[in-house]
Order: sequence, then structure tokens, then C-alpha cells
Amino acid sequence: QNGYSIASLYNNLNKCSINVNGRTFVQNIENLAKTRSIGLLPSISFIIGTVVGSGIFIAPKGVLMNSGSVGLSLLVWALCGVLSTFGALCYAELGTSFRKSGGHYTYLLETLGPLPAFLQLWIEFIFIRPAVATYVSLAFGQYVVEPLFMPCVAPTALVKIVTFVAAVNCWSVTLAARTQVLLTFIKMFALILIIIPGIMALVNGKTENFRNAFDSDSLSLTKLPLAFYSGLYAYGGWFYLNFITEEVINPNRTIPLAIVFSMVTVTVFYVLINVAYYTIMTANELLMSDAVAVTFASRALQGVAPAIPVLVALSCLGTLNGGFFSSPRMLFVGAREGHLPAIFSMIHIRRQTPLPAVLCLVQSHPFILFSQGEIFQLINFASFSRWLFIALATLGMIIHRYRFPDHPRPFKVPLAVVVIFTIVCFFIVGLSLYSDPWNTGGSCALTLSGVPVYYLTVKKSYIPERWKKAFSE
Repeated sequence: QNGYSIASLYNNLNKCSINVNGRTFVQNIENLAKTRSIGLLPSISFIIGTVVGSGIFIAPKGVLMNSGSVGLSLLVWALCGVLSTFGALCYAELGTSFRKSGGHYTYLLETLGPLPAFLQLWIEFIFIRPAVATYVSLAFGQYVVEPLFMPCVAPTALVKIVTFVAAVNCWSVTLAARTQVLLTFIKMFALILIIIPGIMALVNGKTENFRNAFDSDSLSLTKLPLAFYSGLYAYGGWFYLNFITEEVINPNRTIPLAIVFSMVTVTVFYVLINVAYYTIMTANELLMSDAVAVTFASRALQGVAPAIPVLVALSCLGTLNGGFFSSPRMLFVGAREGHLPAIFSMIHIRRQTPLPAVLCLVQSHPFILFSQGEIFQLINFASFSRWLFIALATLGMIIHRYRFPDHPRPFKVPLAVVVIFTIVCFFIVGLSLYSDPWNTGGSCALTLSGVPVYYLTVKKSYIPERWKKAFSE
């Protein structure tokens, strides 16, 4: 009647804008108007590019330190690959059953309810994502700075470098995506550059470091969960494709294929690269190195050794970029469900970037100032909550299968795979409380601190009326 088309009227009803300090953001209340543009090859690149990062260059020390022997550490690496593949297959079923973005948060919300979902969002927001950004940044700094000071120890202040990844993701979605593709190719080249000389040396008979590979005086079953934490940290990232499900073309086919191909490829590469490490370096030499790839390159790749720290640093950069690209989607969905302020589901009206969500994640970097370079403590702290909620998500999948057997499941994982993965995750999480009670207990307490926040901010109806009056006064 006033000249508005139905389409324009719909758009006006489903969008709202807000101006904050001169910056304009727009929110699509329905679905953020995302278009499906990620096919099979980009999905594979996204998973591999996010998984392969700082972990394979810093976790070998943590795995060996807590497993106690070369042979057992290689077994841990292989088992972590199998376990991660099992988990990725479970998430393939979840991603095709609930075709919404948000990853862990969405699956917990759909299967176990709003409280577990909110707690996952809470710990992801206040610590997991900050910790991941911190220890990847620390690894980035170690590989860039340490070569300049060898054989001396690099200054802590220089190691703690905050990268420009957040700025890239704030500036342009296209720039962030192209940066991820480029860094994926660089990191795979870095892995191949390390694997080839190590395997060639092994074939030529350099096997002395593998003799009595399982002999150890420091083996402790209570430390094994920490070895798995380090290994699983290196495989971490297989679930990030589920954060952007709404943008994947034909997710029923693309997600399972991308996950299977990516995880098999990564597992083979990770085992081979650890074999290469142990072929050139002894166990003691690996434990004494804070930058394993640098030590390896100085012995096996003398001609191109200066390039290795740069390649590893760029690989760390790719992991950070993948995290900053995918994690804001979880904040989007959380805000859409009313568990976070609405501004986190808004995008910059000109740049079309999730600027509020990215800036929310950047608040993580104060942790860098207090971490004192203790990367493995951060890994243990963050891994407890991360794997607890992954286990809860797969437990919720089992419960959902039982409660809603007729729910469409285009890709269905054998029940044995789901049960094994869930039990192992709970076992690792539970035993880690005994192995490292200070860090894992602190992570547990930090997670539970979200319970009163949930009832005070989300479930306000649970607050007694007299309390509400007291607060209002």
C-alpha cells in the first residue's frame, strides 16, 4: 500500500541495526542470511588447515614427557588419531541431523537442553578460546623469536606475541578465507619438508633411537591422560566445520566425506612426522627442545633450516585464523537463542564481518600476559572442559537416538563407535582430575561458575520475587 514489496517488507521485519561508537552493525534475526558456498574441497582444506597448526610442533614434547617412552608416545599419537576420527564421525552424524551452525553448543542445546549448552558457551567464551589463542600465539612466538637467540633462551616478553589474525577477520571475510587457503598449503609443505628427510634416514638404517622403544623408568598410568591431552590438542579442530554447517553445500554428503578424508590424512602425516623426529633426535634431545622443528631442521635440513621457523610460525597463524573464522558462529547462534547479548549476532553493515563476535574473542589475550610461557598447563586447563563437553555432546547423541528413533539421520555412525568414543573421553577427563588436579580442577570450577550466571541472566524466572525487588532497589 505504501510502495513496499513483500520481499523488502520481510527484510525490514527480519533485520535490525544498531550504531555503536560510529560503527553500524546489522542483525538478521532469522538466520543471518548466510548462503551455502563451501563445497567439498574447501571443507577438506578448512578441516586440515585448522587441525594442522602449532600442535604437531609443540605437542610431541608433552606426549613424550607424559608417556615416558618413544614407542608408547608413537602409540599415543596413533590412538589420538583414531579417537579424533571416531569423534569426527560422531560429529558428522550430529551435523547432518541438526543442520545448524554452532557446533558443540547447538548439539548440547538440541540433545541435553539449555543449561549444558550455556555452560559450554560460557567456558568457551571466558577461557577455552582465550587459552587456544594464547598457546598458539606462544608457539608462534617461540618459532619466530627463538632462532634469533639460539643457543640462549628467548626472552619471555618477546615470545608472547599477539598476532594480527583478529584484525584480518574484522577487516574482510574474503581476506580471512583466502588467508586460510594460502596458509593451509604452506603448513602442508612444512610437514612434507620434515617428513621426507626423516623417512629417508630411517630407510637408510638410522634406527638406533627406536631400539628398546618401550623401555621406560618414568611410565605412570596417571600421566597418560595428560599425554592424550597433548596429542588430542594437536588433532584439535576436526569439529570446526560443524561451526559453519549452515554455509556448507549439501552437508549430508560434504561433511562426512570431508571429515573422513581429512582425519585419515592428518593421522598418517602426524605419525610419520613423529617417526621423523625420533629418527633424527633422541628422546632426551626432544624433551630439552622448546621448538622441536627448529632442532630437527638444524640437524636434518641444514640448507633450508632458517625457513622452518617461518613455515611453522605461518602454520600457527593458520590455526589461529581458522579459530577466529569459525568460533564467532557459535556466538552468533548463542545470541540467536538468547543466551548472549544480541550484539554478538550482528555483522558490520559495510564489511559484512562478525566484528562484535571477533572482538569478543580478542578479549582473550590478557591471558598471554599471565601465562608465563606454560603452554602445557594451558593445554591441560583448556582440554578438560573442551573434552568434557565433547563427551556430553556424543552422550546426548546416544540419548537423542533412544528418545527420537525416527528423527532423520542421513549419516549414521555405528553405535559401538559412539559408545567407545564417549567412554574414552569421560575416562580421560575423569582421570585427568587425579593427574593434574590444580589445572583440571580449576577448569572444572570455572565451568561450574556458569551455573549461577545462567539462572541470573537467562532463566530469570527462577529468581525469587523478593530477590528481584532487592536487586531493583
